[in-house]
Amino acid sequence: MKKRLVFAALMAITGVAGAAPAAKRPNILFIIADDASFDHFGVNGCTWVNTPNIDRVAEQGINFTSAYTPNPKCGPSRSVLITGRNPWQLGGAINHDAVFDKKFKTYAEALEENGYSIGFTGKGWRPGDSQGRDLLGKEFTQHRAKKTPSKKISKKDYTKNFEQFLSDSDSMKPFAFWLGCHEPHRAYEFKSGAKNGKKVDSIPEVPTYWPDTEAVRHDMLDYALEVEHFDKHVGGCIDVLKRQGNLENTLVIVTSDNGMPFPRVKGHPYHDAAHMPFMAMWKNGIKEPGRNFDQFISFIDLAPTFMEMAGISQEQSGMQPWAGRSLIEIFKGGSDMARIPQRDTILMGRERNDPGRPNDWGYPVRVIRKGNLFYIHNFEPTRWPCANPSTGFKDTDPSPTLGAVVEAGEHAEVWKLSLAKRGAEELYDVAKDPRCLKDLAGNPEYAQQMAELKKELFEQLTQQGDLRMTGNGDWYDGSENPYGKEDERNFYERVNNGEKVKNRSAAYVRPDLEDGM
Repeated sequence: MKKRLVFAALMAITGVAGAAPAAKRPNILFIIADDASFDHFGVNGCTWVNTPNIDRVAEQGINFTSAYTPNPKCGPSRSVLITGRNPWQLGGAINHDAVFDKKFKTYAEALEENGYSIGFTGKGWRPGDSQGRDLLGKEFTQHRAKKTPSKKISKKDYTKNFEQFLSDSDSMKPFAFWLGCHEPHRAYEFKSGAKNGKKVDSIPEVPTYWPDTEAVRHDMLDYALEVEHFDKHVGGCIDVLKRQGNLENTLVIVTSDNGMPFPRVKGHPYHDAAHMPFMAMWKNGIKEPGRNFDQFISFIDLAPTFMEMAGISQEQSGMQPWAGRSLIEIFKGGSDMARIPQRDTILMGRERNDPGRPNDWGYPVRVIRKGNLFYIHNFEPTRWPCANPSTGFKDTDPSPTLGAVVEAGEHAEVWKLSLAKRGAEELYDVAKDPRCLKDLAGNPEYAQQMAELKKELFEQLTQQGDLRMTGNGDWYDGSENPYGKEDERNFYERVNNGEKVKNRSAAYVRPDLEDGM
């Protein structure tokens, strides 16, 4: 009798007889670029940036063509991703380079507590102060490349570091790995794109909010080279999953934190800044791969997706309540699935990104997109959206393109679109005008629709506890939430008092414009 019991136990453990052991929960490989725009991937119609590996992810999975970050700037966008909450629900972490409050558990921490191996390589949650926490697990950074396509591209070998993580992890446990490329974040090696064989005339058009100059086109090619480096590592990681037999049971997501680091894009509340590339491949979990999904999704949807995959409820996770909705129903739904009513609107917003205004103030904005209409509410329109001219418009990344815009002068249309102060309200039809060039806010034909959008936006923000709705919004950029880099605090006052401070934007300084516009 005792021998039969032992034999039966062995059969159950090995799965040779009786019920099979519980299936291993799905793995997660989250791959994120640093400052790459939706438009610059082959699967989204781009001809001058080559992304065959990312295109393959979309072709073998789902291409989400209406994905948005609620805050198109590195730090706050990543805060949203790891918590499933909108920026105004994250305390000081609505800001760039902020302190991450201890009360907000991340999806990675919740997964680790529930049996997952977690880790990351490259750029994780940053910049900011995590107060000593490993928000995404252990960092893997030991492998480095001997050579990269340009002097400014990181030598971190993201693919080999991912492989090292897998080697070091318990193969019996599911994993969740964050692969954060530093590319295509600035700075670039100027004309590195051309040095690698790219041609300025391959770019079909330069966005009309920048001058169409050779320097701007080279800047765009240098950016393209870095996007292609990102694509190379996406392919490398898929190959690793294949070799190790993990591809079928791994959800692979490819996205970016915000749009390209050029004027009027990164950090700004426009469509080009917040509309994100987003591709998902999961051999075992996606019905009818090779399809597009055109309803809105948001970065707030990632945490609830990962928790549902792992079989963890919100209560079990210990995370603060999510604002997002899991994507699993979309993975399982197929091309004929009914439209999801909750996906008819998307919310966005920002507070302080980089310093450069009096008192280290931010530029508070909230946005709603519903259907084709994109409504923007600027709470402080008397402030400079890119920081004050005397600081060199420090809240926009320094670049040859910024230089070309500044050089065009304040009477040029590109200058007005990229750097000038904005009205309290803006409205765009992004189906007809995806670049947000024709402001409809003053058009009486749209007055009722704009009022309805503002009402809906403010109602949702009030429900979600946004301090801007209660008159307490100054807290976001007040003394309780100082800018993270101490050597850049009070930047505007120090520059205008004649102090010699390091300023990467010094070449673009225009103190003559401080009082006149």
